[in-house]
Amino acid sequence: MARKTAQDDPLAPVTLAVGQEDLLLDRAVREVVAAARAADADTDVRDLTPDQLQPGTLAELTSPSLFAERKVVVVRNAQDLSADTIKDVKAYLGAPAEEITLVLLHAGGAKGKGLLDAARKAGAREVACPKMTKPADRLAFVRGEFRTLGRSATPEACQALVDAIGSDLRELASAAAQLVADVEGTIDEAVVGRYYTGRAEASSFTVADRAVEGRTAEALEALRWSLATGVAPVLITSALAQGVRAIGKLSSARGGRPADLARELGMPPWKIDRVRQQMRGWTPDGVAAALRAVAEADAGVKGGGDDPEYALEKAVVTIARAARSRGRG
Repeated sequence: MARKTAQDDPLAPVTLAVGQEDLLLDRAVREVVAAARAADADTDVRDLTPDQLQPGTLAELTSPSLFAERKVVVVRNAQDLSADTIKDVKAYLGAPAEEITLVLLHAGGAKGKGLLDAARKAGAREVACPKMTKPADRLAFVRGEFRTLGRSATPEACQALVDAIGSDLRELASAAAQLVADVEGTIDEAVVGRYYTGRAEASSFTVADRAVEGRTAEALEALRWSLATGVAPVLITSALAQGVRAIGKLSSARGGRPADLARELGMPPWKIDRVRQQMRGWTPDGVAAALRAVAEADAGVKGGGDDPEYALEKAVVTIARAARSRGRG
């Protein structure tokens, strides 16, 4: 999980979140915003990309207000700011305004290193958000998620969850939260197995496998059976997302042995072989369309739509059609 400096006040004048792990970067932002709104419910939050932060914009956003309102200014991808805007930010670091918290999100590489160094020199609170490329790091992340959620999980359960979900931290976090919400007592390997590797016909991963293979009727049958047997819709969208992303990752990777690709893509070797078989009918446009369908379904099952079942069926049909896009080329 994200590591913080000793200066651990979310309301510090400047917070520097460094790394490329999107989930941890987003959590660093949410922590600051939550602290600011706990201090002042009317806190104004401005979330900006480099193209939105032009020279002079920061001075305008941080100028004194007649109402002395609290404000959080978030700057994403700070390494991509223009040279003139970087000058503005460096000048601000020397004299930060009261009641304003600046959050800089920086990838941490050589690009924009001058700004990174300046923020550190100015005493910014720093949150490390590195990519978790090692299985041991992801395992530690899952253990930390359960601890944060106030629940006990056995080491075997944590390992089983990592094996089932893979390297996506958002999906790991979502799965841990879902298990905590649905299961009482200690979460063990058997519990994880019931959700992720239990009865094959009721598994969310079976739905995903049939969909990415272009087997529409079988995917819909598996979907309806899964829902009827109590599989949470969010687990199905998670499995669909993993299936489509795996297709996209492997299709854009260079050829190589499964073991080498497994290390490069963060998948177990057995999954490389399976995805290679599943990706035969896919095109880049098909992957893009499928990812959009998954995003829409995810929003639908999390309250953005009136009928989660319909949202899932629509996604499954779209993904299965995309799986056959090369043949229709």
